[in-house]
Amino acid sequence: MTTEINTQDWQQDFIATNLLAIGYNAWVGYLGGERGVVICSTNSPHLSMTGETFRAHFIPRQNLAAFLNAWLAASDTVLLQRHFMNAHILEAVDKYNPHIDVVFLLEYGNQAGFFYLTNLPITPPQCYQAICKEWAEFQPPLSIRAKIQ
Repeated sequence: MTTEINTQDWQQDFIATNLLAIGYNAWVGYLGGERGVVICSTNSPHLSMTGETFRAHFIPRQNLAAFLNAWLAASDTVLLQRHFMNAHILEAVDKYNPHIDVVFLLEYGNQAGFFYLTNLPITPPQCYQAICKEWAEFQPPLSIRAKIQ
């Protein structure tokens, strides 16, 4: 029981720390045309001067069933919460509100956790706006970029 609680604490901390990126990816994916799920793996972090970063991907609903069948059926992947099967994940994706919720899968080691993120302190569109604003702040003005190139 203690190990399960520690795992849940770690997962919650990971989500809280990376909520802007998760929400951003969810909204960008949704703007691409349909609902889907954000997938993140901690198995191959990118190390830089600012610490570890993790790649996140948006899987659209039309590709999700095939992705889940391949990913979760792999012999080395265990879905952490066994009562969530592919049908439940697909149903969650069909029903979530992309303006305020995120469906998220987190892979770590040989396990995967399923999260239906609701009542977020910042919505996916707000995450998108925040990241776009920060991105713009670090881009040189167009006139400087033209000189550099």
